[in-house]
Amino acid sequence: MPAQVRHILCPVDFSEGSRRALDHAVTLARRHQARLSVVHVQQLSMPMYGASYVGPEGLLQPIVLTDLERQGLLNRLDAEVAEDRMAAHVPIETVLDEAANISEAIVSRAHTTSVDLIVIGTHGRSGFERLMLGSVAEKVLRKAGCPVLTVPPHAPDSVPREAGALRRVLCPVDFSESSKGALDYAAALAREASARLTVLHVVEPIPALPEYAGAVDMAKLRHECFEHARTQLSRTVKEFVRDTCATDELVLVGRSHAEILRVAADQAADLIVLGVRGRGAADLMFFGSTTNHVVRGAHCPVLTVKDESIPSTPAR
Repeated sequence: MPAQVRHILCPVDFSEGSRRALDHAVTLARRHQARLSVVHVQQLSMPMYGASYVGPEGLLQPIVLTDLERQGLLNRLDAEVAEDRMAAHVPIETVLDEAANISEAIVSRAHTTSVDLIVIGTHGRSGFERLMLGSVAEKVLRKAGCPVLTVPPHAPDSVPREAGALRRVLCPVDFSESSKGALDYAAALAREASARLTVLHVVEPIPALPEYAGAVDMAKLRHECFEHARTQLSRTVKEFVRDTCATDELVLVGRSHAEILRVAADQAADLIVLGVRGRGAADLMFFGSTTNHVVRGAHCPVLTVKDESIPSTPAR
């Protein structure tokens, strides 16, 4: 990560998926001497009945943890990070929150404690998909103002690498301001890790238009679009990467998310960096987007960086 990462937040639910995310968070904290907060949010439940839970205004009150239950969870959290505290040599704090809405509690803590990066697993104990619509990870991705690193479980038959190790970084760009900012960010990551950076642009196929048959040379039009994309990509790489790391430029034709996932798999990418727009109206369509498909389908961690959270100069 760029040097601005000083505080990392890693939510855990004691599942295998969140343990893998914690491994990445610890490695990143050690690499950048960042403070690491490991938080477990216990979801409050509402009683179905019972006068003992009625508050002073006649409203049902949530069932909170007892002191004994709270201490038990804190002990479990401390046990989860005990070896990391000894090995990482970075400050690791454990936090127990209680909230009715887990994702909102995570995003709120990230905001109030000036977190620079959230690291979260995409396969918790309740998930049968890598990233379910409506899941905690999905909601954190949509609502967090800081970059979010989503960490999937191991891909089948993959060769495990050290958590956080970067040899290949893939950064897809569509020439929007958010993707250009993400490219700046990805270049800083690749430079710090001495990794190879692949900058990818995918040209969506131009469909044949029967009504214009004979009037438009479709083959020539497709070729011109492809060449224009190559020129624009080279210009963008020159502006934002500036020969700071080993870089490959790649232009492909196809569905954006499918080509991104294919290239990531073919190159055994260790990280995909995606620039996404902020939390405006367009963000409401997040789960119909390329970002959604990539985060759901990737077998490597995906760093999503919103335009409002991209540092202006991600220098070391």
